[in-house]
Amino acid sequence: MAVAVGRGFLLQPSSSSSFISKDVNKSSIGITSAFLPAKPGTTRRYLATVVRAQQRPTWLPGVDPPPYLDGTLAGDFGFDPLGLGEDPESLRWYVQAELVHARFAMAGVAGILFTDLLRVTGIRELPVWYEAGAVEFKFASTRTLFIVQLLLMGYMDYISPGSQAKEGSFFGLEASLEGLEPGYPGGPLLNPLGLAKDIRNARDWKLKEIKNGRLAMVAMLGIFVQASVTHVGPIDNILEHLSDPWHKTIIQTLANSGS
Repeated sequence: MAVAVGRGFLLQPSSSSSFISKDVNKSSIGITSAFLPAKPGTTRRYLATVVRAQQRPTWLPGVDPPPYLDGTLAGDFGFDPLGLGEDPESLRWYVQAELVHARFAMAGVAGILFTDLLRVTGIRELPVWYEAGAVEFKFASTRTLFIVQLLLMGYMDYISPGSQAKEGSFFGLEASLEGLEPGYPGGPLLNPLGLAKDIRNARDWKLKEIKNGRLAMVAMLGIFVQASVTHVGPIDNILEHLSDPWHKTIIQTLANSGS
């Protein structure tokens, strides 16, 4: 946490133990006082140091976030080294894009791990996840699955933030989805437990979702790299590592793949 230390100053003793002025933001200012013994014939002195701390965490301690990332967005830690969100319209689009990609990644990681576990344990005869696309689906066509996927991921809000809540704009399903807020459809289909009915005040839920989504995107990238290098699924990879943790690591795997 970056701090700015103000200069010390002397205060005369007073009847009040608090000496914070009215124009100081108490939520962001800490006062540290130390009693200094007075010499004979002098007045006791107090040395006060004012420490002003950052009001919110940032992705890198000591880095000031850009002014357009003021902490109002869920998961905003001031990370935008390329300045992609300076334009407000671009920032709205990037927020929606990240949210959609995060949800795709969470669904993808869960699906890959679950089906790979069924395959490795022999419970079901399934292809490895990166070959599943070549297998013909028996219960629904590819087009049907694609449309369902777009519905579940809030496609209309992705291409036009806020449009999902407008009547007649989302395939006639607006009443069932109850467009709570851009990017956050609800209703009995997508929010059956009513966990975030007041979506504008559901900051904790939004923060948890975007954090888990970002973790899932990193995990998805790792699964892609593993599949490209080892040509097996993630469960096979973890089992191989556990069989010899000191020698079956990512370093040895990458070294062997390059040789």
